[in-house]
Amino acid sequence: MANDEVILTQEGLEKLEDELRDLKSVKRKELAARLKLAISYGDLKENSEYHSAKDDQAFMETRILILEKMLTKARVISSDNIDSNKVSIGSTVLLNDIEFAEKIEYKVVGPAEADVADNKISYESPLGKEIMGKEVGSVIHVNAPMGVIKYELLQIKV
Repeated sequence: MANDEVILTQEGLEKLEDELRDLKSVKRKELAARLKLAISYGDLKENSEYHSAKDDQAFMETRILILEKMLTKARVISSDNIDSNKVSIGSTVLLNDIEFAEKIEYKVVGPAEADVADNKISYESPLGKEIMGKEVGSVIHVNAPMGVIKYELLQIKV
């Protein structure tokens, strides 16, 4: 893999494309309206509404550039190419935390679409690195700040 390549699942690609489309079509118009209103208040030097809108505009334009760059360097992982016998990018895994006997499911994705709140972990994360290539029944040891966490790989889904 090239260092600047952005690994995405099809779902991740669609999510980034939707965000970019929304920023370019909806959010730009909203910010333009905010700026126009703020300018109408006069004296731009001490106009907090104007400065806030300009800051938001700069953030949004930066995000648009980042998304465009990511999408040009995207490599989509097809579910057709995923080996259901070994963990790879795009796999969904069911793990058992051995110490607490808790089961948790994660989808292994690229860093650009990782979202722990949505149970999507990057293949570059400590857990992601440890489970890549593993098979059902494997015991995985993950170094964490509180010590080593042991998981058993119970299931791999595509």
